[in-house]
Amino acid sequence: MPAATAYLESLNPEQRRAVEHGTAGAGPFAPLLVIAGAGSGKTNTLAHRVAHLIVCGADPRRILLMTFSRRAASEMSARVERIARKILGDKAGAMTDALAWAGTFHGIGARLLREYAEQIGLDPAFTIHDREDSADLMNLIRHEKGFSKTRERFPTKGTCLSIYSRCVNAETSIEEMLGSAFPWCSGWAAELKELFAAYVESKQRQNVLDYDDLLLYWAQTMSDATLAGDIGGRFDHVLVDEYQDTNRLQSSILLALKPTGCGLTVVGDDAQSIYSFRAATVRNILDFPGQFTPPANIITLDRNYRSTQAILSAANGVIELARERFTKNLWTDRASGAKPQLVSVRDEADQARYIVERVLENRESGALLKQQAVLFRTSSHSGPLEVELTRRNIPFVKFGGLKFLDAAHVKDMLALLRFVENPRDRVAGFRLMHLIPGVGPTSAQRALDHIGGSADPIAALDEAPSPPRAGDDWKIFVAAVADIRHSNWPADLERARLWYEPHLERIHEDSEARRADLIQLEQIASGYPSRQRFLTELTLDPPDATSDQAGIPLLDEDYLILSTIHSAKGQEWKSVFVLNVVDGCMPSDLGAGTSPELEEERRLLYVAMTRAKDDLHLMVPQRFFTHGQPARGDRHVYAARTRFIPDRLLGLFEKTMWPLAAAGAPRAASQGPRIDVGARMRGMWR
Repeated sequence: MPAATAYLESLNPEQRRAVEHGTAGAGPFAPLLVIAGAGSGKTNTLAHRVAHLIVCGADPRRILLMTFSRRAASEMSARVERIARKILGDKAGAMTDALAWAGTFHGIGARLLREYAEQIGLDPAFTIHDREDSADLMNLIRHEKGFSKTRERFPTKGTCLSIYSRCVNAETSIEEMLGSAFPWCSGWAAELKELFAAYVESKQRQNVLDYDDLLLYWAQTMSDATLAGDIGGRFDHVLVDEYQDTNRLQSSILLALKPTGCGLTVVGDDAQSIYSFRAATVRNILDFPGQFTPPANIITLDRNYRSTQAILSAANGVIELARERFTKNLWTDRASGAKPQLVSVRDEADQARYIVERVLENRESGALLKQQAVLFRTSSHSGPLEVELTRRNIPFVKFGGLKFLDAAHVKDMLALLRFVENPRDRVAGFRLMHLIPGVGPTSAQRALDHIGGSADPIAALDEAPSPPRAGDDWKIFVAAVADIRHSNWPADLERARLWYEPHLERIHEDSEARRADLIQLEQIASGYPSRQRFLTELTLDPPDATSDQAGIPLLDEDYLILSTIHSAKGQEWKSVFVLNVVDGCMPSDLGAGTSPELEEERRLLYVAMTRAKDDLHLMVPQRFFTHGQPARGDRHVYAARTRFIPDRLLGLFEKTMWPLAAAGAPRAASQGPRIDVGARMRGMWR
């Protein structure tokens, strides 16, 4: 143990207990669960723990740190170095540079699979499909099996992939998953099994893995005792952030890595488990202590450094009504007399006007627009507000929309790189060949069949018969593929763009804006050592937005944040407005089913409330517009305040009506027209 521990003096007692757990004794420490409440300094605590382990003599090369995103892993590593430097000086940089095993579950899985590929019968040159590519491949198999021509409607490619993914990540059978999450597909269990078997075989023939395979193959590898012992034995310490957002497959991997729990630390907050649609389960963190003998130690971080006590009291009141949770009541020394506001408005139009007025008032009081955020359960809920913001010329950026890699032109470029990397990738090849004028599905399929069995598919492509209607465009494509294959990285990305640009201009009217995305892609690529690493890591941790979204901040020095609650997790703002805090939206109609689903909706509201530092407004429109409801279509419905804020909690909020004329009585307009404007307009022409 180092004598100097001044770098720990900034921690509160609970944080310090978590940081120092097990480091005083010899050998691996007992399993530790850190329940880290919202705004409690979780990231700082975890970074201090990793740094403290290194300072105490742990080999950073034998530390495995898994985070929710690759960006979080990078930021965590940088913070660890800053902390370690306080005690180790210049030696800290070299030691923390050796913290090489920091990343996401999927990223670590991809790396291990390449290292152990030969021992598990996998070609280490595999490529990775993103979700859309996986859905496209699923659709190809769906057509080949004839399921798209059934007399009754067969599930779409996206639904099929969702069922497959949920079965894999939840480690459950098709029948059980259909019954619980996809009941409208329950009659197709046998056909889905056949489809999924063919999907797996097709991926293996093409040497591609999908996103779920990175975990599934890792878990299957850990089922071999020798390989599990070898992989687990590489790490003395395994630390996992955001454990409440893991699924059963990830939990199985973790327990196989450290079956006794020795050297294992997980950090998370059951009250912020909101990703069940990705097969995450709150049970992982709730059941964690009892999975070891003796049970894991539990340390709770409940001092909040973000919000006022009034906001925390209201958030505590909401989450205290949860059916099952670790007991935790957030507290702070940030006293404030201003309670969170429950704002009743007539409809979504008034909701939008209220928010715009408050946002502008805050700005006049010195708060930047970007210090304020509007959060919502579903992306479509922000529509009326976006219209009002545009009308009032208030710049905004919306998170939770189209992702960078979902843009067609970006996917086209990446398909070309993936095809060069792995010419057996039929989804990439099919997408590319469809870009060429005169090449249809039949011609593309014939070309892919021709190269599929060849030892050198790219050479076989050069020998393949040219589609009769493709002309010189086919020859240019074949030459470009061969050229890119032999180019040096990252110059081959520029070569790929030069081939693609004529097609970009032909297909898209806004080709210049899309070309800017491709230039950005080249800039991103320059930071990677190889095409394989670039394709792997970009698929696992893509940028957030396309150029039309990412460009907004460049047009204005300040902008309002609009975000889904899911995308807002981990963020904080001075002022927060939450849209549609009413039954039907929160909980949503689609989420108001089983008890676990309702509990997750409650946690969503809790996450939204705990993003606010000083000022919180929960909006309660008396009616709102619903989109595409079964049998009834689009319509206005009358709403009641969310069931998650029952009458007994109202003392924790300040109730207001807006506009003030609505207090105590309906607006005059709702009692019938004061004047008949229509009659006057008709009279003008008499």
